[in-house]
Amino acid sequence: MTKKAYCSMASKRAKGSPVLKNCVWAFLVGGALCALAQQIIAWVQAGGLEEKEARLVGSLSLIALSVLLTACNIFDNIARRAGAGTIVPITGFANSMASTAQEFKSEGLVLGLGAKMFTIAGPVLVYGISASVIYGIIYWITTLF
Repeated sequence: MTKKAYCSMASKRAKGSPVLKNCVWAFLVGGALCALAQQIIAWVQAGGLEEKEARLVGSLSLIALSVLLTACNIFDNIARRAGAGTIVPITGFANSMASTAQEFKSEGLVLGLGAKMFTIAGPVLVYGISASVIYGIIYWITTLF
């Protein structure tokens, strides 16, 4: 079978993706996560915390919720339906760290949980830190003039 014939056969049998439906779910779930974070921030500010600290509590709440849902095997079910809506950066990163830790915990704390957890997080940290350093240098240079 040639490559062209195989591609033709595969495209005929492939199930189409409901793009509009997927976009709506991603929008609703991502929006709900962001709205939840805003509500937490508002509650905490109403309790007397300053805006900076309230934002920290909102972020930490989303991280904790994401890790809890991952540990209970619920996050993946939500992500299957919501797709990109669950990858609001903080929840997606927390899920990737927690699911990797959960998967490799049987290999031990250091070589399993510790090492494998940063297999996924490592590139994100490297590029995030590198981008922030480059941005900082550019910002510093532009403030000199």
